[in-house]
Amino acid sequence: MQKNKVIVICGPTASGKTALSIELAKQIDGEIVSCDSMQIYKEMNIGTAKPTSEEMQGIKHYLIGYVSPDQRYSVADYKADAKKAIKEIIEKGKMPIVVGGTGLYLDSLIYEIEYQDIKLDEEFRKKLEEEVDEKGLKEVYERAKQIDPNAIEKISSNDKKRILRILEIYHATGKTKTEQEIESRKKEVEYDYKVYALNWDRQTLYGRINKRVDMMIEQGLIEEVKNILDKYDTFPTAMQGLGYKEVVEYLEGKLTREEMIEKIKMETRRYAKRQLTWFRKNKQTVWLDAEDTMQNNINIILKDI
Repeated sequence: MQKNKVIVICGPTASGKTALSIELAKQIDGEIVSCDSMQIYKEMNIGTAKPTSEEMQGIKHYLIGYVSPDQRYSVADYKADAKKAIKEIIEKGKMPIVVGGTGLYLDSLIYEIEYQDIKLDEEFRKKLEEEVDEKGLKEVYERAKQIDPNAIEKISSNDKKRILRILEIYHATGKTKTEQEIESRKKEVEYDYKVYALNWDRQTLYGRINKRVDMMIEQGLIEEVKNILDKYDTFPTAMQGLGYKEVVEYLEGKLTREEMIEKIKMETRRYAKRQLTWFRKNKQTVWLDAEDTMQNNINIILKDI
């Protein structure tokens, strides 16, 4: 039986995924499923570059702004929600277009990976946090590297959340994250995913990132963070987002305004580099020249539909 096609548009942050996907959706009667681990949160609009209703141009978007910032949300949650949205779009007779830059979320779909929704051991997490405070993140990073070298090479040495997660998965299951992924890929993929990524010259992309960060500050990112901090007590994941954690450091007096802006730019550029590395490992990805015209890139996609 022929599988339904699902278009995927991925690539690094600030690469123009939103504009391309909306124009494509208009031309092929599509609807968009977000694949962004921060755009899922309510009230986090500026720092996540969430498309505005004007930018959406009447195209229905799924999985944007529907999780409270004080909630925990896992890859398993995302996969279930995304599959439900894709099914709904297909049942309407429209084309699903998955759009975003969160590699883990994307892999859970296109490779049908079942990430176990492992319950957090609060005591073990507390112990790890204390270890980081006492000995520094580097020592904990090295331990995670010994346990699961494949998983660690995909993440930054200062990505505390994901480093601790590698150790938590091993502690909870006795298996590494990599072993779990290999085991869980045995399920047949439900849809025919056609994956495209936007590719920029590195320096041009970095220029776009820097400009976007300046725009976020102008649009009121600091105020957005203040409002969220005032409203909620806990942030299991939300305030670890790029741009948000740096503003929190600024509000706590750990960074000057200028240091905060430079740090957001630097961390975002690093993140973009990691995204490119991640997407290049996906062999089925077709790379689009982002400096070509939008219509030319759409024409390349149309040939596959």
